[in-house]
Amino acid sequence: MARERAPEGPKALDHILGVRFRDASLRRLALTHRSYAFENELPANNERLEFLGDAVLGIVVTDMAFGEFPEMPEGELAKLRAAIVNMSALADAARDLGLGRFVLLGRGEEMSGGRDKSSILADALEAVLGAVYLDRGLPAARKVIERVFRPRMIAYVRGEGERDYKTILQELASAEVRSVPEYRIRERGPDHQKEFTATVFLAGTEWGTGIGRSKKEAEQQAARQAYVRLSEGAEPAGAAGAWGSPVAPEASADARAAASRKPGPRGAPEASADARAAAPREKRS
Repeated sequence: MARERAPEGPKALDHILGVRFRDASLRRLALTHRSYAFENELPANNERLEFLGDAVLGIVVTDMAFGEFPEMPEGELAKLRAAIVNMSALADAARDLGLGRFVLLGRGEEMSGGRDKSSILADALEAVLGAVYLDRGLPAARKVIERVFRPRMIAYVRGEGERDYKTILQELASAEVRSVPEYRIRERGPDHQKEFTATVFLAGTEWGTGIGRSKKEAEQQAARQAYVRLSEGAEPAGAAGAWGSPVAPEASADARAAASRKPGPRGAPEASADARAAAPREKRS
């Protein structure tokens, strides 16, 4: 007996999701990027469905985490949710589903590799979830979300797989210190062997530093260090110097210049280090 062929075209997405859309126009709208809508003078794109899908995904993932891990405290649950619904995780899930081949893109986005852009993929996946919710209801949307995201949730809790610490830090920093991470990059070495050092600041205070062969790697390392400090309630890296002493603010250029011109007592030059070492030490009684 011959195997049934998988459907092709837009209906192939129904097969992948395990959901048959009643209203095909909702599926199409969920896949319509704004660039395609603009070039084809369409009245709508997938952004409203993305907004709805984000809310549906958030409540289902939160409920899943709450039920799956009854002993997990609130703070850890928040970190888990942030790790599962961030843009990088959504884009990876969309890639696993092959969602990029279904997205309707304008010529410019198509030429610039839009089918694999994380932002486009993440938004499209949320839009599709919103469309499933409208077309088939919350139970159907929940079934899709559980199938796609539950394995990722389990893997995260077990410490498996690569974590997007930049996104996780941004979520945590927004909740804990009401600040968005700022990364400052330094680089050194020849072009073929660059080394990048990234420092991440929250509200103007240094929280972590990372080194890598690319800016992305260095920023991830810095974000990881900052995330660990912030989640454990430790002091920021900028609260102490390399040897644990408070970091004094650097004097201004004018102040340093003035200090270098200021004569010592009675106009005598400051004694050298060797001369100071040779001077007799005062005995203590």
